[in-house]
Amino acid sequence: MKIGILLLTILPVFGLSQNSEEDLVKATVNQLFNGTKTSDSVLIRKSFSKNAVLQTITKAGEVKNENINDFALSISKAEKQSLDERIIFSNILIDGNLASVWTPYEFYYKGKFSHCGVNSFQLVKLNNEWKIQYIIDTRRKDNCKN
Repeated sequence: MKIGILLLTILPVFGLSQNSEEDLVKATVNQLFNGTKTSDSVLIRKSFSKNAVLQTITKAGEVKNENINDFALSISKAEKQSLDERIIFSNILIDGNLASVWTPYEFYYKGKFSHCGVNSFQLVKLNNEWKIQYIIDTRRKDNCKN
């Protein structure tokens, strides 16, 4: 009986710490998209680790690399609030200092639907902060919910 009561008091603590880590991971991903929406290159760069990788899978099925600084610079030139990537946190897995995040999305430009797809993120916890280490995404105009 005492063991059962002890487990009931300890288990929620472990659940809260996991949820807290999930919230911190989500906050890092959301920071990237807030930076995109507000055309804030500093906020975008702050989301990534120093040696992060950004890739997309093209319609032809090729993997295209993008430079993080070039990406942030191009976003900073966009009109504020014109770029809106709406994501859903579908799956978050965390093991120590590694997190994997899957986010289906719809992308809107100046309020008009542009395309949809999925982002796959790998995050690492560096100096007690979650940073995006790797992103790869798909992009398409069909089979979207919009």
